[in-house]
Amino acid sequence: MLGTTFVLALRSIRRHLLRSFLTTLGIIIGVAAVVTMVTLGKATTAQVQQNISSLGTNILQVRPGQGFGRGGGGPRPPDFKPEDVTAIANQIAGVSAVAPQAQSTATAIYDGANWSTTINGTTAAYFQVQPWPLAAGRMWTRQEESAGKAVCIIGNTVKQNLFRTGDAVGQRFRIGNVSCDVIGVLSTRGQAGFGGDQDDVVIMPIKTVQRRFTGTRDIRLMLVGVDQAYSTATVQAGITDLLRERRTITAGKDDDFNIFDTKQISDTLSSTTTLLTRIVTAVAGISLVVGGIGIMNIMLVSVTERTREIGIRLAIGAVASEVLLQFLVEAVVLSMLGGVIGLLLAQLAIGALSALGGLPYLFVPEINAIAFGISAVIGVVFGYFPARRAAALNPIDALRHE
Repeated sequence: MLGTTFVLALRSIRRHLLRSFLTTLGIIIGVAAVVTMVTLGKATTAQVQQNISSLGTNILQVRPGQGFGRGGGGPRPPDFKPEDVTAIANQIAGVSAVAPQAQSTATAIYDGANWSTTINGTTAAYFQVQPWPLAAGRMWTRQEESAGKAVCIIGNTVKQNLFRTGDAVGQRFRIGNVSCDVIGVLSTRGQAGFGGDQDDVVIMPIKTVQRRFTGTRDIRLMLVGVDQAYSTATVQAGITDLLRERRTITAGKDDDFNIFDTKQISDTLSSTTTLLTRIVTAVAGISLVVGGIGIMNIMLVSVTERTREIGIRLAIGAVASEVLLQFLVEAVVLSMLGGVIGLLLAQLAIGALSALGGLPYLFVPEINAIAFGISAVIGVVFGYFPARRAAALNPIDALRHE
């Protein structure tokens, strides 16, 4: 009986194709929107976590100031000194390495090509704190670092813009007023978690950058590697106490430096992305309800149009449950067809938006299954009232209907 009912439902839908399509439009849009939003939200979260993890795990970023900027509108907090780096490395348990950084910007020039880039002065500990393998060449030696030699390791973006397809290792180019020998090329990392191009960098020994570019021994950033056996929170508390003492911050005064845990940054960004995804998904889900109301409205119209047909079926022996099942199946089939079309459109939208936004393409089976199941449930919920109304018709009154 169910098979016959299903065939009758398909015939009814085929008889009014345009009306059936317009009826399911709300379901199509709702399913496509929900699946697209949830999937893109998961893809964004995965991309954020991947970008943050590329900065390294178990790393603390120590900067002067109360945030990423100066904050508070007051005088600029003093930068760190090399002695602060030594103190953290020697006095805080759980610290595997400390990499100081001095940064500047300059234009790099080679054979008629020029490129404005970031200069990052650091020590060999930088590659220990956040492993970044070389695609070609070598690291600088301890002697080159101590002497402040003008040697550099360049990122892939700098290589492509200066040396194009040629071999960069062994070449000499000018950056600012300094002639620099390329001894290595970094492997490609891509975009950072905060939107910057990690490959657009020239890394040099910190003494070279301090002497030739910044003119001071000041350090604007310290990357602190934490041993896996220690809690980053414990190490962070130890660094805070040590720096407050070294920077003579009295009790009751706020820190004039900040410490960021890369894992905390990742968790915060991921939770924010998840919250926004849920809000957008809830808004998109409203169209599913609207689609259900549209199905109920059209099914009521269909019951009115087919009143005489219903009366004939009841008069020749059909029971009310069979009539109810026929209209209920018709509503569910309409809703499920809308769900299938919505899922197909969602995959097309996900593919296009992922490529446009540089996100990985994801297929999440569970959200697709849930969205399809909801579309079927909507057909049952919003199709029951019209079906119940059709089943409750009096055969005599139905036959009299014009």
